[in-house]
Amino acid sequence: MTTANPPLRAAIVPVTPLQQNCTLLWCTETMRGAFCDPGGDLDRLKAAQAQHGVRIEKIILTHGHIDHCGSAGILADELGVQIEGPHEEDRFWIDRLAEDGARYGVPGQPFEPDRWLVDGETVTVGTLTLDVRHCPGHTPGHIVFHHPESKLALVGDVLFQGSIGRTDFPRGNHQQLLDSITQRLWPMGGDTAFIPGHGPMSTFAHERATNPFVADRALMRA
Repeated sequence: MTTANPPLRAAIVPVTPLQQNCTLLWCTETMRGAFCDPGGDLDRLKAAQAQHGVRIEKIILTHGHIDHCGSAGILADELGVQIEGPHEEDRFWIDRLAEDGARYGVPGQPFEPDRWLVDGETVTVGTLTLDVRHCPGHTPGHIVFHHPESKLALVGDVLFQGSIGRTDFPRGNHQQLLDSITQRLWPMGGDTAFIPGHGPMSTFAHERATNPFVADRALMRA
């Protein structure tokens, strides 16, 4: 993403008291875009959309946790757009959004995605094509979006700068998460930058060198 006018641009908008990274991404050729993981604070998201002059054509979701998709159905109805993702294994999380919203103080409304996603499928945003990888572990239906041409991945709560996703939630699985990272994220290339669900961006190479949970040397010791 070093050219003067890259095909994809992205703006991170932290939302909810959990400071979840909602990503506004768009195709620079068409100025059509998508919100990835609009967990809440819809006024803030709409302001970012207006600031960048983006026409939202869909909502895409990495997984079913309240801070990532609590307001997805509300926003989809307001904008008249469809929701794509996550994998259907996260249906049980989406079904309990109202309950979880009350627990965490975040508005939550259950919804039915227009399209559940599976590993190997693609999602389009304008003229962009994003690859879909199923990366379970944090949740069973967690997916990651990858735009190879931009060397950018949206990884939700699979991987963070210096950490990895929690696996103590219902149907979380620590070994599955490690396998998702090493078998599905690392092959995207060390120079791939990623936007995590919380905190600052990083690159896969940096995490392979420094992350105490999934650095190459840490996994060799394990």
